[in-house]
Amino acid sequence: MIERIETSARMSKIVKHNGVAYLCGQVGDGATVTEQTRDCLSRVDALLEKAGSSPDQMLQAVIWLANMADFAEMNAVWDAWIPEGQAPARACGEAKLAHPELKVEIIVTAAY
Repeated sequence: MIERIETSARMSKIVKHNGVAYLCGQVGDGATVTEQTRDCLSRVDALLEKAGSSPDQMLQAVIWLANMADFAEMNAVWDAWIPEGQAPARACGEAKLAHPELKVEIIVTAAY
């Protein structure tokens, strides 16, 4: 069975299937990479909770940065957020994001 949560005509915020929750990409508010990453991860937390999951159940994370020069700044926030010993498989790359003010987008897959 596939369960879709907070579905619109374009997308679902969460899709659950066979014990895996797929979250839509999350972006955050703020002027800096640090602020946007913190807000983004807060949104990930909320979606994981809604899916019946948590950061320690993450399987994979894909992180897009508007500028790879921001890698260390984003990682400082990420590293403080990840539960010790529970880091997911992760990829990080540079991409042009949907709006010019966006600096980071995070896509998470987790068990539930």
